[in-house]
Amino acid sequence: MLLAAGTAVQAAIPARVVETRALSGQQLPAAPGATHELRLSLYAFRSSLWTQREIEPAVLEAARLLAQCGVALAGVEVRLLEAPRRFQFYSTPVSRELLQDLQVSKPAIFFVDDTLNRPAFDAEAIGLANAETRPELANTIWVAHGARDLPFALAHELAHVLSDSGEHSEEPGNLMRAETSRDNTRLSDAQCRRLRERGAANGLLAPMP
Repeated sequence: MLLAAGTAVQAAIPARVVETRALSGQQLPAAPGATHELRLSLYAFRSSLWTQREIEPAVLEAARLLAQCGVALAGVEVRLLEAPRRFQFYSTPVSRELLQDLQVSKPAIFFVDDTLNRPAFDAEAIGLANAETRPELANTIWVAHGARDLPFALAHELAHVLSDSGEHSEEPGNLMRAETSRDNTRLSDAQCRRLRERGAANGLLAPMP
């Protein structure tokens, strides 16, 4: 009975943001000639496997990859969450519950310890097009600790969300190949055009002032 009561109490504890910090403008990579700007919200958990040294450089490197599409990273806010341990493992029902507790700025990237979804992807992006049955998760990305080629994986998933498309490419060296790799960095003109147009239409990108 005590165990059941303890579990019920933990389930009732809401997730909350306990710390917010913004990266300085000097840290953000330059994107000469950019036409659109992107502001990202990053969410990590207290007592997680993830560290600041892993997350922030990878996000900045991902932004450099997206700069080829005329997208500049204009701001990054990192929010530290205090939440029951179960929220540190991505699964559709539990992660939907987490977002019901939070006011989330999107596009948002959540850094979780692992995934319980099957198949178990290192990272998963949910745009509007694949969020019909899970609207709370729209325009979010979930990254499990240990994700391979992290900056490239982040840029790949951000391109999915901004483009609102799950399509992959078979073109050699393309960022949107199904398997992320340090050798896959390029986006075509058509891919960049869709990324900018859909990202702006869905309120995820803003025209440069």
